[in-house]
Amino acid sequence: MSDIKRINVGKRMSDMTIFNGIAYLAGQVADDHTLDAQGQTRQILATIDRLLAEAGTDKTRILRAQIFVANIAEFAEMNKAWDAWVPAGHTPARATIEARLATPDYKVEIVVTAAL
Repeated sequence: MSDIKRINVGKRMSDMTIFNGIAYLAGQVADDHTLDAQGQTRQILATIDRLLAEAGTDKTRILRAQIFVANIAEFAEMNKAWDAWVPAGHTPARATIEARLATPDYKVEIVVTAAL
């Protein structure tokens, strides 16, 4: 049986768990809540890059992404940052959902699952 590795373990959740060759990231939000949807997305994607690197993988190995936007009217702005970041030929399966997020300051939250 494989061990479960937990990264940045907190009281309520971990930033990432790794099991059986798969990295499961928790929903990531921007640290700077004053940014617009594009800026928050860029910041989130940089965090995802760092977490994936810590797991020994990268964005070319993302299997699935779930993107939550607080306002679907900001979908295009979020996609500008996403499209500049995601590598051509390595786009993951993806869903984008409009949802009320944990605080009104959050415009975007992204969850990814990646192969190691």
